[in-house]
Amino acid sequence: METLEGLWDKYSETVINTGLNIVVSILILIVGLWVIKWIVNKLVSVLRKRGIDETLIPTLRGFTKGMLTIMLLIFVVGRMGADTSAFVAVLGALGLAVGFALQGSLANFAGGILILVLKPFKNGDVINVNGETGSVQAISIVTTTLKTPDNRVIYMANGAVAGATITNITQEPTRRWDFVCGIGYDDDFDKAKEIIQGLIAADDRFHKDPAPFVRVGNLGDSSVDITIRAWVDTSEYWNVHFDMIENIKKEMDKAGISIPYPQRDIHVYNEK
Repeated sequence: METLEGLWDKYSETVINTGLNIVVSILILIVGLWVIKWIVNKLVSVLRKRGIDETLIPTLRGFTKGMLTIMLLIFVVGRMGADTSAFVAVLGALGLAVGFALQGSLANFAGGILILVLKPFKNGDVINVNGETGSVQAISIVTTTLKTPDNRVIYMANGAVAGATITNITQEPTRRWDFVCGIGYDDDFDKAKEIIQGLIAADDRFHKDPAPFVRVGNLGDSSVDITIRAWVDTSEYWNVHFDMIENIKKEMDKAGISIPYPQRDIHVYNEK
């Protein structure tokens, strides 16, 4: 039977090396966790300085911290002599399986990141996307919430939003008001233009520069079409739109200028 001294002589080097390895690995883990915390805090600081949306920061922080921590643990376990190849293979297979299972959710997640980073719109903007128009109420990592003018709330997947054509209606402070006013062929179109120009000049909501445009733009089947283009503040667009339609109708009626509706002549042939 081996004595205690003999066992020590036999295994002392292994015990000391293993102990030192464990101590060094623990120190590496402690220092590594501190470094990860520093990196994550630095990342958050940089993201905020660059104006990245606050909704996105917790997600990026958690993702970065998780990935760095996994890499650190794999390194520490390998440093202690364990075979990490099987562990890495399992993680890879698990990630692949999760990716296939959540490919729709991952697409929405990626779309949310693109929206929050590129900022094609923000809360309060009125946008048109996928045939829906509404005010942006909220932007999360997975969905964008719109409220329509008739008070419907629409939750749109960010994957679909990011891949669609987005029209931001209120992003610019000014917007051009376009309208076509049709008058009869027997009416004086110069007089009609004068009336429209007078209405625009009398309304302070129209901008002087660029100058309003009022010209005959088309000779239709039933009417002479006058094209109107004038710039207004975006916030006043719809108020101007409805006010001008009413005012044009009133002033045209006063001047005896007709606004015709489509007509069609029908010829009946009596064949015997």
